[in-house]
This record gives sequence, structure tokens and C-alpha cells, in this order.
Amino acid sequence: MNAQGMRVVVAEDEALSLKRLVRLLQEAGCQVAATFPEGRSLHDWLQAPREIDAIFLDIHMPNLDGLEILKSVQGRFPVVLTTAFSEHAVEAFDAEAVDYLLKPITASRLGRALHRILARRSVAAAPRPPDPPAHHRYPVQAGTGVVLVDLTKTTHFEVENEVVWAHAGSRLRTLWTSLGEVEGAFLGAGLLRIHRHLLVRPEAVVGLKPAPGGRVLVRLQGGAEVEASRGGAPRLRERLGL
Repeated sequence: MNAQGMRVVVAEDEALSLKRLVRLLQEAGCQVAATFPEGRSLHDWLQAPREIDAIFLDIHMPNLDGLEILKSVQGRFPVVLTTAFSEHAVEAFDAEAVDYLLKPITASRLGRALHRILARRSVAAAPRPPDPPAHHRYPVQAGTGVVLVDLTKTTHFEVENEVVWAHAGSRLRTLWTSLGEVEGAFLGAGLLRIHRHLLVRPEAVVGLKPAPGGRVLVRLQGGAEVEASRGGAPRLRERLGL
């Protein structure tokens, strides 16, 4: 995969930073379709149909900041956020930014961001697996009885002292005693083992953050954060197209 011919848009209020990013994008083979010195003009420009492959947004801009624009895009285009500060990283990935570049941006770091955009595009173009069938529900304990929970409402499963707990808005005790039983119950549903005691539903992942020792902190829908092991982290990145 390469970025040759990729059409991108850049919004950046610092003239030198804008010039540098445009140069790096062009050297990587991208076509810079438009540039904007502040957020409102980009927001207005995006109201019409546009044939672009990605947007590069500075977070701190006049009139409308990058996070507000990212949220308004609602997934129509891949978005990469740029900033001199790191404190917005979690919020950026929660809003489904493809990447988060710290200034001064280097060619190698920009190259990884472009690779992520291309990988996500390849995943989007691939045939979509069928949705889990209606019988993909499972029982959890509720008092002296059970209730059935939909797998698509579940973010992850964890095993603790031979009890499997499901996380579906709250922590629910299942009837299983091992994650192997969960995997066997949902063959073909795409559940991924990211740690010896954790199974996640990749569709529930909203963000990743590096952790010491090659591990990764995984942000899930609803705000929960779990840790992928050194062996599980590459599998998760591959499944997410990163």
C-alpha cells in the first residue's frame, strides 16, 4: 500500500506548520486538495459532497476546533488530528480519529498515519462478514433465574477464578467457567483473545494506547479500558487494520 494520489485536506492556523505538513504530504505522494486556516471554513466546505480520502486537522484553531469538526464528520472521512500537546489523545481516539500526530511532525510518523488510513480503507472495502445471527445470545445469572444478553451489546468477557464475566453495560456473571467455552459458543463471531483472561469483541474497540513492555491499553465502548498482552496486541492491531 502507498499514498500515491491520495487526496487530502489540511486545516491548520499556524502558517509554518501548515507549510511543513503540506510539503510532507506532497513528498509522500498525496494530493493536497485544499487548505484552511481555521475550522469554520473547513466545516462549511464539507457541507457539499467532496471526493477526498482524509482530513488532517489541527486541534486548536479559531472559530471551530479540530475535535468539534472530527465529531461533525461522523466517520464520512478518515481524520488525523495534529497538535503540539498530548492531553487530547484519549478524546481523539474516542471520537474515532485514525491517528494523532504530535508536532513537529516527521516524515516517518506521517508515513505511519497514511498507512493506517490506507489499511482502514482496505478493511472498509473488504466484504463485510454477516452480522451475528439472532441466536447469538447467552444467559447470565439474575437472582434465582437467568436473562438472555445479546452478543452485539457486549464489549468483552473476562475469566476470574473459573467464572466468566460478561461486560454489557454492567458486569454480568455467565454460566461459563472458561473463555474456551465462550469461543466455542460463538464460533465465527469474531471474538478475539487479547490476554489469557480476556476476550474482546473488536467492533467494540474505540481506541488504543501504547503501554510498557509492548502491551496496549484498549478503550472500549462505554469507557472501559482493558490491557492487551504483548502477544495479543499485534493480533488486535491486525484485526483493526492498524
